[in-house]
Amino acid sequence: MRRLIRDISSVLILSGVFLVLDAAVTLLWQEPVTAAIGLVMRGEVNKHYLSYRTDPLTVTDTHALHGIRSLDQKIDYLARRERRQIATGDAIGQIDIPAIGHSYNVVQGTDTHSLEEGPGHYPTTALPGMGQTVAVAGHRTTYLAPFRFLNQVVKGDRVLVTMPYGKFTYIVQYQRIVKPTQVSVIDNVGYDRLVLSACNPLYSAAQRIIVFARLKSVQPLGPAVSASA
Repeated sequence: MRRLIRDISSVLILSGVFLVLDAAVTLLWQEPVTAAIGLVMRGEVNKHYLSYRTDPLTVTDTHALHGIRSLDQKIDYLARRERRQIATGDAIGQIDIPAIGHSYNVVQGTDTHSLEEGPGHYPTTALPGMGQTVAVAGHRTTYLAPFRFLNQVVKGDRVLVTMPYGKFTYIVQYQRIVKPTQVSVIDNVGYDRLVLSACNPLYSAAQRIIVFARLKSVQPLGPAVSASA
């Protein structure tokens, strides 16, 4: 009986230590258990659409591109093609925020499962290059916490979004704290804008922190380049 009590006590002590360590790591960095799950889930994301080598253009698309003279219109064509094809959970591009040293693949969708795989693109918004609002959401404390330090992004910082058809450089304009119900933050405003959103404050979903950035430049990639040659 004494041995059983001792074994139970040891298990309880170890459980307590684990919980304290988990809380400490979460406070200082991110929730470790979901981070491990996030790493596994990232490896399972469909990356088919990240390259035209795995998602080649059709003959019809290639012919249509060669018939478009404007580079902006070529990129717009490719963006709209991409948007028609991608499905929820697919990796669609990469986002880099140099100011906070983060780089992640962006997946299509902001449902619970998609956000566990990485920052998620709001399906109701445009893709970069369409001249409209592009909105991306991400976690701050769980599942690798891609937007944990979003509050440190300030006016003038760059946000880079790389799509198969172009690399888009956005410059941060400002950030706002809003209510979760204020969905108007992802409305179109007449120009190519990037909106990043996450829960606020840390460990709470009471608010949303929103970073607004405006497109500064575009470097065409893939068929946007070859079709212009």
